[in-house]
Amino acid sequence: MRGFFLQKHKNTMENKQIVVSGIRPTGNLHLGNYFGAVKNFIKMQENEKCFFFIADYHSLTTHPTPNDLHGNVKQVLVEYLAAGLNPEKATIYIQSDVPEVTELYLLLNMNAYIGELERTTSFKDKVRKQPENINAGLLTYPVLMAADIIIHKAIKVPVGKDQEQNLEMARKFAKRFNRMYKTDFFPEPYPYNFGDKLIKIPGLDGSGKMGKSEGNAINLIDDEKTIHKKIMRAVTDSGPTEKNQTPPEPIQNLFTLMQVVSDKSTLDYFVDKYKNCDIRYGDLKKQLSEDVNKFVAPLRDKINEIKKDDEYLKKVVKTGADKARESASKTISEVRKIIGFKSF
Repeated sequence: MRGFFLQKHKNTMENKQIVVSGIRPTGNLHLGNYFGAVKNFIKMQENEKCFFFIADYHSLTTHPTPNDLHGNVKQVLVEYLAAGLNPEKATIYIQSDVPEVTELYLLLNMNAYIGELERTTSFKDKVRKQPENINAGLLTYPVLMAADIIIHKAIKVPVGKDQEQNLEMARKFAKRFNRMYKTDFFPEPYPYNFGDKLIKIPGLDGSGKMGKSEGNAINLIDDEKTIHKKIMRAVTDSGPTEKNQTPPEPIQNLFTLMQVVSDKSTLDYFVDKYKNCDIRYGDLKKQLSEDVNKFVAPLRDKINEIKKDDEYLKKVVKTGADKARESASKTISEVRKIIGFKSF
């Protein structure tokens, strides 16, 4: 019966658009990841042909000597699954399990130019942040990202603002390949941001988005005490000085968090308190802490449960690698023919 389901599922995927997205295993998934990406991945896996991967090669550009790369990959995989990604509906795999990606990366590098790579914003930013580790992987990051995407002939690529330029590079490399070899083999991928209702989850430090390396995140694995401590330390001010004034960014950030985890009546209550200069930030934070923990608790329980099931995780990884390699090997086989590689 299960085999019938999988075959039927395979047949229904034929006419769906292809989606590719990856996440680097450089830290735990947090609320920003969940509401900014994973929640939408869960919706997309119902309607599109999705490839979601853990970008362990990409992680080495900024973390070349990880203490526990395997453990980091396993943690992200577990958290993906606990959050709702379904290996029977989407292809979930580890980047390094698909060697065809590195072959396409090599071939695309032959037609990627140093000048255009040096001008990318992501490369410039990383050079500023890690001047002691300006490696070739940083420079060619957009080429590897392009290989990840076009090897599955993806059409939709969910990306944040910080990756839009790299996606544009992927489009450029796909078009350049087609032009150089007089083919229309690679489609051009385009960014997909789930529409205008996408909420950017702010960090707890008063500005910017929630991030793995910024120390301003609430992780899906955080326990109740950790969540409470983080939220109680969140940046605030001395309070409103006149009625109906616009909250400054740190305060609006707390309201934004409350918007996604609390009841509307709770949010309305504290917004009204703020508008009437009657807000007590301690009460706001305590309520927010309770609501965040209430939201995170079932995810945390699933993470801890799945993490213990090594046999299940092995099956997920093996199935994902097989499906991803099936897609990737078809692409590489055709690319080799187009370029002119032939076996004697």
